[in-house]
Amino acid sequence: MATVGVRRRARERPLAITIVLTLVGYGAVIGTFAGLIPYPTIGETGVDVLTHLIALTNAAATVALVLGWYWIRKGEVAKHRAAMLSAFALILLFLLFYLPRVGGGGEKYFVLESAYAWVPLWEGVRVAYLGMLAIHIVLSVLAVPLVLYAVTLGLTHSPSELRETLHPTVGRIAAATWILSLVLGIVTYVLLNHLYAAEFEPAVTLLPL
Repeated sequence: MATVGVRRRARERPLAITIVLTLVGYGAVIGTFAGLIPYPTIGETGVDVLTHLIALTNAAATVALVLGWYWIRKGEVAKHRAAMLSAFALILLFLLFYLPRVGGGGEKYFVLESAYAWVPLWEGVRVAYLGMLAIHIVLSVLAVPLVLYAVTLGLTHSPSELRETLHPTVGRIAAATWILSLVLGIVTYVLLNHLYAAEFEPAVTLLPL
């Protein structure tokens, strides 16, 4: 009965649910960066492992989103739903990797050096990297409430009912924002972790474990 009640409230007040979940998500990320949430120390090696896992997770989420977009345009609603829920689950998995990486490990910063002679060392590369990273971060922040709203509607309404809601419009904006953010994130990952050098800065937490 409790589950039915929660579903009914989410159906009746999707915007309120979206705001609450968005604030929870933002709070977890901000608290992690501020050092207010304790995490086990994982060091640079742990950061590298989680970084690679995050890239794989984001790549899989991108594929799921593109397939979901393709299937809804073909009218294959069941496949669309499965793909989008898979993408959402992958982003939750991303958070399970990302928060401990930042809170218990630290951050890596771009250095305009490379072990490969064929990789250009132009200052424009650094500017492009920082620009893509900034856009990736902004789009990631903006995508959160859009994605949560679209998912909330999708889970609480039937396919026929969704046509009468903002789900189609918000879903398109959310998917486009999300896909672009993920693609830019993957590009910056390749630049930082495979083509150029990086400087590691350990996390500073208020409650180290």
